[in-house]
Amino acid sequence: MNVEVNAEIIPDIPRLYTALAEWAACLVYIAAGKKRVSQPRLVVVLALALAVQILWHHIAGTLPVLLWIPGMVLAAALMYLVILLCCETSPLRAGYRCIRAFILAEFAASFLWQLCFYLARNTGSQYPWLDPVLLAVIYAAVFGGVYRMERRYTGRDAHISIHWHELWPALAIGVSVFALSNLSFVRVDTPFSSRFVSEIFNIRTLVDLCGIVILHAYHVQISELYLKFELDAIQHIFQSQYEQYKISRDSIELINRRYHDLKHQIAALRAENNSEKRLSYLADMENEIKRHEALNKTGHAVLDTVLTGKSLYCVKHGIDMTCVADGALLGFLDVMDLCTIFGNALDNAIESVMRITEQEKRLIHIAVFSRNGMIMMRFENYYEGAVLFDGGEGGLPITTKTDTAFHGYGLKSIRYSAEKYGGYVTVKTANNWFELNVLFPGALETSRQNDTIEEQEST
Repeated sequence: MNVEVNAEIIPDIPRLYTALAEWAACLVYIAAGKKRVSQPRLVVVLALALAVQILWHHIAGTLPVLLWIPGMVLAAALMYLVILLCCETSPLRAGYRCIRAFILAEFAASFLWQLCFYLARNTGSQYPWLDPVLLAVIYAAVFGGVYRMERRYTGRDAHISIHWHELWPALAIGVSVFALSNLSFVRVDTPFSSRFVSEIFNIRTLVDLCGIVILHAYHVQISELYLKFELDAIQHIFQSQYEQYKISRDSIELINRRYHDLKHQIAALRAENNSEKRLSYLADMENEIKRHEALNKTGHAVLDTVLTGKSLYCVKHGIDMTCVADGALLGFLDVMDLCTIFGNALDNAIESVMRITEQEKRLIHIAVFSRNGMIMMRFENYYEGAVLFDGGEGGLPITTKTDTAFHGYGLKSIRYSAEKYGGYVTVKTANNWFELNVLFPGALETSRQNDTIEEQEST
């Protein structure tokens, strides 16, 4: 689309430059996120995408001016499709990335062509090799700089969920920036356009640059708000789990006192002359008490309390919970972090097995052990149905509750607590078994050092 201004023809950006800019902008956001496909397939998809993008812009260059806007819409749709195919992301988040990529491509192409046009006018096009050199330098600087900037935010916003109320402001910004930056190429008799060539180029480039800045500021804002909301929710879970622990502790102390009294009563009854049936009954009672005492004697008082409270709930609801845990390994964990990890993991497991109608399938297993210098917590439970995972880096299962605004933070709080100690969380599903692993590399040595310090202090 060439425009005549003051008897001078303003050549539009070459279609090849635009196609390369759009493809490179997609590449920036694909490279900065988690990939949906393997490396070889990614290369094939990107190569095909570049070919299609160049072919479409070549075809669009032959269309009438009236079809210019539909042609750009289709070009943006191709960018969206490339991002959606290559990135492990939701459709709405792919759209959000596409908006940012499209404005970035507009700026890069506009900036490049403004410099090319300026140098061509001042050198008389004596250096035909100059345009390819400028293209390589400017595109490498622009897209490389944005890529480095995006990588800085990849870890902190990888788990942000983009909904319609976050998408539509970005869409409005993108449409407004595109309209204002190209207004002078459509009409020169408006308050926001110009009749002078240099001003037209400046308007387009600067408006696109402002669009990039505004969209980045908007992205930083929603990232900060989402992070604040998530931390507030996690802190609420921390406090809730700790309060639950204190309530369970008081209840279990009362139960333990009752069991202690029962043992003395049984000893007194044994001294009397009773029938064999009564002796057998009393033996059963004593064995039951011993099983209760042994069930949650892990070597960590807080863990014993948490497990006992959950095991009592499981008994009441017909859930078979087994535990093999060396609680002495967990001395390096803060009380609230330990309550958060075990409380949320067991709450999720209990909630999952409670949906199973067949009681014999309501199975939960807990293990705490060390392996290769690493302390591991493993929570396993049987489940029925499908488990969906989010598209973020290190994806976690998506909450099954309809109110996603206030649910789905249990596993995130577990991961947050683990990361405080250099640990991480993994989730596996196979053959209707859900497996949550919380791993702490190098924590075994820390735990041993803490034990040594405690022994020295006690002596």
